[in-house]
Amino acid sequence: MLRIVGGKYRAKKLFAPSDNLTRPTSDRAREAIFSILYSKIGTLEDKTVLDIFAGTGAFGLEALSRGAKNICLIDKNITLIKKNAALFEKEKDKISIIKADITRLPNAKASYDIVFSDAPYDQGLNEIAFQNLASGNFIKDGALCIVETRHNETLNLAPDFELIDERRYGMAKVSFFVFHQNF
Repeated sequence: MLRIVGGKYRAKKLFAPSDNLTRPTSDRAREAIFSILYSKIGTLEDKTVLDIFAGTGAFGLEALSRGAKNICLIDKNITLIKKNAALFEKEKDKISIIKADITRLPNAKASYDIVFSDAPYDQGLNEIAFQNLASGNFIKDGALCIVETRHNETLNLAPDFELIDERRYGMAKVSFFVFHQNF
């Protein structure tokens, strides 16, 4: 079962994938990630959140439930994202959905304070994604970037991304970076 774990929509059920192609971040890991986020930046109020390789949209919708100003969900398959976003009718003006391959992004309409990536494991997609996001002005200077990978996967982001924390949750590793434009 996939659900929102905190905020004003706590316990709201989300549509989960019926295949093994989409691997949502576990409730336990999501709760831990948000606890770390709060310790690093305080409240999510006035923060904009970008969820790439969004899959179900659970991370972005969790941020919305916890007070994010607005969210953007990007994936090349947006079927589950649209179904889950529709569950948040009162928040629809705060949700943007972009159907895109992260290697060929459209022009950025906004820059974001927080970026979350849960790319397919072991394919080197995070490096490509963050390079494209940075060059496409999707990431604000000083933004917090959170990247979930397999626990033993090597992650080599550009020097503009400063690693500030790393945690392991079962088979997943979650790395926290601060983006310094032209560092």
